[in-house]
Amino acid sequence: MVLRYALPLFICFSFPPLADAQMTDVSCDDSTRMAHMLTNALGAERQGRGLRDPETLLEIWVTERNGDWIIVQNYTNGTSCIVAMGEHWEGEIPGPA
Repeated sequence: MVLRYALPLFICFSFPPLADAQMTDVSCDDSTRMAHMLTNALGAERQGRGLRDPETLLEIWVTERNGDWIIVQNYTNGTSCIVAMGEHWEGEIPGPA
């Protein structure tokens, strides 16, 4: 729950000119900065990724300490956008094929 509010606030305060913009306007950033922010500022780890199409990669980031999760969509132009967030992530171990 805290992550849901912390991330938009972090983005707004990191980019003061965007502070007056709507949350949907500030949910994208450079892919490198986005990964750095997720890892270092929020303590999230990438748990999985997969291609959506030839130009789009989806990643799931999870904060181990509280189970908050974030889905990030990465584009080939170097931009990443947060497309979903939630709580209580439960990873599953795949069974035999």
